[in-house]
Amino acid sequence: MRMTLRQLSVFVAVAQEGTVTKASDAVKLTQSAASMALADLEDGLGVPLFDRLGKRLQLNELGRFLLPQALEILGRCESFELTARGELQNIDLRLGATLTISDYLMPDLMAGFLKYQPQAHLQLQVGNTRQMIEAVSQFQLDVALIEGECHLPQLHTIHWHDDELAICCSPEHPLAQLKRPLTIKDFQDVEWILREEGSGTRDVFNHVILKHLQNASIRLTLGHNEAILKVVAGGLGLSCISKLALKPMLETGQLVTLKTPFWSLKRPLYMLMHQQKYQGPGLKLFMKFCEAKVIRPLETI
Repeated sequence: MRMTLRQLSVFVAVAQEGTVTKASDAVKLTQSAASMALADLEDGLGVPLFDRLGKRLQLNELGRFLLPQALEILGRCESFELTARGELQNIDLRLGATLTISDYLMPDLMAGFLKYQPQAHLQLQVGNTRQMIEAVSQFQLDVALIEGECHLPQLHTIHWHDDELAICCSPEHPLAQLKRPLTIKDFQDVEWILREEGSGTRDVFNHVILKHLQNASIRLTLGHNEAILKVVAGGLGLSCISKLALKPMLETGQLVTLKTPFWSLKRPLYMLMHQQKYQGPGLKLFMKFCEAKVIRPLETI
């Protein structure tokens, strides 16, 4: 066989990190050793796997095709070695989560899994749905928990749990003062404080609410739920946000929710992984734990 596991490890690391320098740190080799391993791999195969763009290396078409196979080979070899040593319980996972999930669900989820598997090592990367999709598609994460939808054919989505959004505002907002049921027309001239494009929360607003309010005034977009809630509690506009995020400020009376039965704001939460991602024992355990974990629905607010 003309290739080694070290060469495959360097190939994967360069594909994920973009430079030999960063890849050498990831695989704990000197830069010269990593460069030699990659060169030997390409020489042995007789074809290049990367396009050279200055110091950066970008996978070419063949490299993109071979990357999932290299990841699977390395994953199976790791499982083989752990099984032989009786260390199947050693788990090292790269997890991703969108902001709402990372803030309000992941702490308990990760803590519960570590109680179940105390020797496991978990790394968490946080971003919006679009960023999580990109990270999973590039094999930078083993699995991501997301709020939005993904339609890339190479990625696999598993319905995990459900969440619900609500329209919120300050108790002093004019709509909160009305003594009658609200209608869609009441929302024609309000200002909105929303999450950024690419987030799962914004997707729900765009698909469910914006089609009824084509001229909606979006006053401000922010990248974090807590910042939005503070702005809205200060009296500026309305927001559409997860009940998970709303609960603390509803309990203190800083915010109220508006009844909008004409809008269905429930949404699914998904586990996202690459179709060609090798599912080692540790990853399977984590996914089963997520599916079994019961998230108590919030009381109607």
